[in-house]
Amino acid sequence: MRTFIAVSLAALIAMTLFTPLIFGVSRGVKTASKIDAIYPLSFPDDFKWGVAVAAQHVEHQQPSDWTAFERRVIHESKTGAGNKPGQAKPGHIRDLDQYSAEVRQKKVDFDSRYESDFVELAKLGLNSYRFSLSWARLFPRANMAEPDPAGVAFYQDVIAAAKANGLEPHVTLFHFSTPEWFWEEQDGQRGWERPDALSHWMHYVEAVSELLGPAIDHWCTLNEPMVYVLWGYIEGIFPPLEQRPGPIDVAPVVAQLLRAHADAYRILHTDAEARGQSISVGLTQHTRAFEPWRNWHPLDRLAAGFVQQAFIWDVFDAIENGIYAMTDTDFNVIIDGLKGTQDYVGINYYGRFYVQMDVDAMAAGPMTHTHDPSDPAELTSDLGWALYPIGFSTVLEEAWQRYQKPIQILENGIADAAQPDSLRQIFLVSHLREVWHAVNNLGIDIQGYFHWSHLDNFEWAEGFGPRFGLFAVDYDTDFTRTPRDSARVYAEIIEDGISKQMWETNRGPF
Repeated sequence: MRTFIAVSLAALIAMTLFTPLIFGVSRGVKTASKIDAIYPLSFPDDFKWGVAVAAQHVEHQQPSDWTAFERRVIHESKTGAGNKPGQAKPGHIRDLDQYSAEVRQKKVDFDSRYESDFVELAKLGLNSYRFSLSWARLFPRANMAEPDPAGVAFYQDVIAAAKANGLEPHVTLFHFSTPEWFWEEQDGQRGWERPDALSHWMHYVEAVSELLGPAIDHWCTLNEPMVYVLWGYIEGIFPPLEQRPGPIDVAPVVAQLLRAHADAYRILHTDAEARGQSISVGLTQHTRAFEPWRNWHPLDRLAAGFVQQAFIWDVFDAIENGIYAMTDTDFNVIIDGLKGTQDYVGINYYGRFYVQMDVDAMAAGPMTHTHDPSDPAELTSDLGWALYPIGFSTVLEEAWQRYQKPIQILENGIADAAQPDSLRQIFLVSHLREVWHAVNNLGIDIQGYFHWSHLDNFEWAEGFGPRFGLFAVDYDTDFTRTPRDSARVYAEIIEDGISKQMWETNRGPF
């Protein structure tokens, strides 16, 4: 018995000592890449420089599932049943009732101001603009044979105004919001699980491709499908506000979204080829550097690897091989027409998350932490998200090694309400330095960078509080826009690259 205890204790000690060498993902020590280069760090002449927005964030409210949710939250706030203070919770939108009815309806009043907004963006030297279409704006009612003419005209005008200011439109078809009627039950199912869901989706995409497609060369079919599924079907933060038990219970929804992507890819390319038009179609994933909460703990290290694979790479892997196999489950389904349907790999990157897995809570799955309070040098955003520039180039490198496809960085940004917004300046310089490193030292084909976001706006369940904009929006004075200091820094990088002085001034602890 003594021998058994001794051997067991020795094995446990050895496992603890050598875990960093043999188990899973390790926590990074460096926070930025070491770059030996001659400054300035300049980017290719044909590099796409842009900003990104979502329709539900900036447009006037349309009859979408999100608009219905927003109105419900306001109704409940008046009865004391909803909109609790503090962090967003299931069924709530943070502090939504603190903003006027006009602000809630107009968001940032993009509908009335997009032409002047584009003029200001052109002054910064941007050449691209990413925005999403509101499906509900184009098809506000069920079973419409043709899209609403006013909705079509609105987007035609937006596209024309963007191009008139030298901004190439990059258009997203699904950025979390759908028509409210899409959630009416059909054979006991709602939304993407309705038996007719994909036929409605294809009708929408066909109309968009025919009426707007000739003016658009760059398409994103789905924005962050795993975020949508996690927050909408497990955490209950986004519509449809469900809280299913676990990943296996939402795998069919992910598979359905991948079918939607494949259908959209086929429709867009078929139409473009008939017109003799060359286009690029893909989707984008929300990425993080998922690392262990405790670097010595084997379960944390293994869980970090599982989370990273399931949250980021499973979707891209499915598009490459045509099979959606959800990590750590037995869900495995062949999706007809999916294989090879990405012309680029879309990356949205927002920093480092820490993953914790405890033996007594394994049934509940891993816990994530947005930052490490024990690290005094760690910079965090207004949302408590840890800045981690080196994780950006690491994600870009892994995407390139896995798929050998051009990469488009479709979102990268930070919540920083301060003016001067020194943290956003540090963020911009340090992260674009990693992009330069990825292109020039790692040999990665990166086509462009889109900063999130153009303007402060409505940030889903967090409401209007987080300020992600290069331009501040004053909701109390008729949506006045004011460029933050970071907008000037972004313009300088676009024009002249990252100078040594800019890096030394904005390197923070990196």
